[in-house]
Amino acid sequence: MRVLVTGATGWIGSALVPELLVAGHEVVGLTRSDAGANALRAAGAEAMRGDLTDPAGLAAAAASVDGVVHLAFVHDFSDYDASVGTDQRAVAALTGALEGTGRPFVGTAGVLGIAAGRTATERDLDPDGVGAARAPATRAVLDAAEKGVRSSVVRLAPSVHGAGDPGFLATLVATARDTGVSGWVEGGRWPAVHRSDAARLYRLALEGAPAGSLLHGVAEEGVPVREVAEVVGRRMGLPVRPVEPDHFGWLGPFLAADSPASSALTRELLGWAPAGPGLLEDLAAGAYAHVEAAP
Repeated sequence: MRVLVTGATGWIGSALVPELLVAGHEVVGLTRSDAGANALRAAGAEAMRGDLTDPAGLAAAAASVDGVVHLAFVHDFSDYDASVGTDQRAVAALTGALEGTGRPFVGTAGVLGIAAGRTATERDLDPDGVGAARAPATRAVLDAAEKGVRSSVVRLAPSVHGAGDPGFLATLVATARDTGVSGWVEGGRWPAVHRSDAARLYRLALEGAPAGSLLHGVAEEGVPVREVAEVVGRRMGLPVRPVEPDHFGWLGPFLAADSPASSALTRELLGWAPAGPGLLEDLAAGAYAHVEAAP
């Protein structure tokens, strides 16, 4: 299968590209830069220049391949509404180009805020709170199943962890480094998945997810943020104590979320069996050593 991957040089995309290539697929990676194009070619993929702000270009790219995995998102929390709008237009362009073809489209969302006070499952559609903004894009992907697209959405754990992770966990560790305190927010629990397991789930969804599938990229249902802080504190020799969400700036509301999620239905549907290390194991083994040292 010839597959277009948006976000192909990102944290998950750079793990998905070799996952697809080893499975025998051809990969076309969307990239905005020469450096990204060079990295894709070095990995054995084809590079295509473009970005999410060009719906016409996205549609043309999608029409030229056998399937699409959409990972890219503009993570600008200073203007999140604009980022969400860009993503919605990109989803419309990409899925629109596949209508009536039966070809696969795999979109991306998150599990945070799906079901307050209980463990969320793949049957829960509309998230609350921090996850609500991306719900319309998720619905648009699922609705594409009624228009002849074998569409699915992978809702990722907020902690897609691993050595070199630049995301939420890296920000938590950097905050501990900069403040001298390994803090935790009362009641916060985070689902987690290793990067390699997330990449494999996207491949499985591309290859075999039924149209309209909602999937959870979750290996651990809910790791207490307190336990995360304790491991970070031990590694860095810092005091561990509860803090208010604003201690973490923009990350605070996310860390405060008590948002466990299950992936039982996803595992049953696709035979997905996460095999990577757990979040606490990864932290303890030094996966975030790149952040622990002073910049």
